[in-house]
Amino acid sequence: MIKLIQNEWIKIIKRPGTLVMIALVIILVGVVGAFTKYSEGKSQQVTNDKWKQVLQQDTDSLKKDLKEAGKNDPNRKFIEKNIAVNEYRIKHNIAPNEERNVWTFIDSTSDVIVLVGLFTIIIAANIVASEFNWGTIKLLLIRPYSRSKIILSKYLTSILFGLVFLAVLFCASLIIGLILFGPADGNPSYLAYVDGHVEEQSRLLYSAKLYLLSFIETFMLATMAFMVSTIFRNNTIAIGLSIFLLFMGNVITTIVATKYEWAKYILFANTNLMQYMDGAPLVEGMTMVFSCIVLVCYLVVFLFLAFYVFSKRDVTA
Repeated sequence: MIKLIQNEWIKIIKRPGTLVMIALVIILVGVVGAFTKYSEGKSQQVTNDKWKQVLQQDTDSLKKDLKEAGKNDPNRKFIEKNIAVNEYRIKHNIAPNEERNVWTFIDSTSDVIVLVGLFTIIIAANIVASEFNWGTIKLLLIRPYSRSKIILSKYLTSILFGLVFLAVLFCASLIIGLILFGPADGNPSYLAYVDGHVEEQSRLLYSAKLYLLSFIETFMLATMAFMVSTIFRNNTIAIGLSIFLLFMGNVITTIVATKYEWAKYILFANTNLMQYMDGAPLVEGMTMVFSCIVLVCYLVVFLFLAFYVFSKRDVTA
């Protein structure tokens, strides 16, 4: 199995496009850092000594909005979270305007995970279909390995590729953030809204959870792309469908969730596990355990179809 995975890694690394993907991620982080630093230099941050009064006014306004919001209003949880965080800041004298530092920069570059997801989907969709397109599937099957081990090695390589890209993004953000903005002063913490109350969390722990939990959607879509390309032997269908769902899946699910409770069983209602870190699940009654169970069910279905089709269907090139 290890030799099969090594072989798949060699194939991926030898492709010129792989190095281009890695370079694009690092360059994009650098561009974001340079632009942020430039903007920071142009605008001087004004310290508001009366931030408590401003925050209290904002809290009072949010409480009025909360009274007007209906029980099923999708913004209700978001309003409750903001009220709790504001009150916690006032009580513990924590100003809302945090100076930019390496941790705030890492959090801002988490949006680049979408690009990591895009590249991972492309690799997952091509890793099986390309064997048929290039006619190398026969050479792969004459090796003394079962078909299940061959398909498993390809799937594990796809996911490992995505995790390596995620690590590259995190490390690049950490290094560039330290160079441009420096470490945070004192002992910075993130105010998380958990189970109806606010608690302070380590910024390193929060940033790590942000990256890993944000990768869940990429993980599931890469698995789906892997399944589709295995079944249809066509990477175009797999990539097109997965990219469409990557950008539109959450939007469509959010619209459905405002009207139907069964939306909680849709894949994209559960891929954003950060909703539980922020205390605002998409559908009332959803929990972390529920979402994990739903994701496992989808994962089992995707992998079963991919393994079954590859093992039973005639795969001659």
